[in-house]
Amino acid sequence: MKQEALLIVDMSNDFVDDQGGLSVGKPAQSIASYILEQANRFLQNGGVVAVCMDAHQPDDLHFTRWPVHNVVGTWGSKLYGELQDWFERHQDEQNVLYIPKENYNAFFRTDLEEQLCSRGIQKVHVVGVCTDICDFLTIAGADACGFQTVIHRQGVATFTEQQELFLEHMKTCFHTEVV
Repeated sequence: MKQEALLIVDMSNDFVDDQGGLSVGKPAQSIASYILEQANRFLQNGGVVAVCMDAHQPDDLHFTRWPVHNVVGTWGSKLYGELQDWFERHQDEQNVLYIPKENYNAFFRTDLEEQLCSRGIQKVHVVGVCTDICDFLTIAGADACGFQTVIHRQGVATFTEQQELFLEHMKTCFHTEVV
């Protein structure tokens, strides 16, 4: 697992908590314990865990299309529940990364590719929300960067009815392994 990374995408209060600004709600809450288990497993086995989070300014043009969410420094931008506690305990470890992102794709205009390549990562596993938006586009970004990709069915959720369609689309378009 030393050449593999777990990307935790947008598991913030705003995307997961019932009071969040753009919440997936119960489907996202139900995957949090699985993601926590995977984060521990990756770290214990020498892998990398990257927390990839929307990070918006209050006047972000993104909010002309979506409700206000993940404004830097707010409760909504923190990881949901026990994931925040886990991150606070491990954030100073070399194999735990925090990648703020302004776009759906965690590789777009971030240093995620460089961070992963410098650690010898060849395969990325994606968990988090939303399956048909940020997860899908992050898988596309990983594929474009030359990484092998894996999506965890138990570790993703969305607020649309398109979960299965997009899992199949990732498998077909990017040869993503669905586990």
